[in-house]
Amino acid sequence: MSSPGPEVITIFRNRLVDGAGAEYAALAPHIAQLAQSMPGFIDSKTFTAADGERVTLVTFANHEAHNGWRDHPEHVAARARGVEEFYSTYSIQVGTVTYSNQFVR
Repeated sequence: MSSPGPEVITIFRNRLVDGAGAEYAALAPHIAQLAQSMPGFIDSKTFTAADGERVTLVTFANHEAHNGWRDHPEHVAARARGVEEFYSTYSIQVGTVTYSNQFVR
């Protein structure tokens, strides 16, 4: 099944402020579930490095689907709360997939 336009991947890197863990841990699963329920959602994975940096990769089928997620009111509110309360640093990079190859045994 093809989608209109290339897949869009977001790379979200962040570090939490001291003391944000419990409240962030309560909100994060809800926001992740919301993303998974969005039309065009493909995949999401979060990794935490030994130094505490967290990296989340989120893939949507195309720009329209990605922008729907980006602009969803609950996601907008969660981003604002992240800046105000949870993150000491964060960066977001968004790009289109120009090549993809996969092997599954």
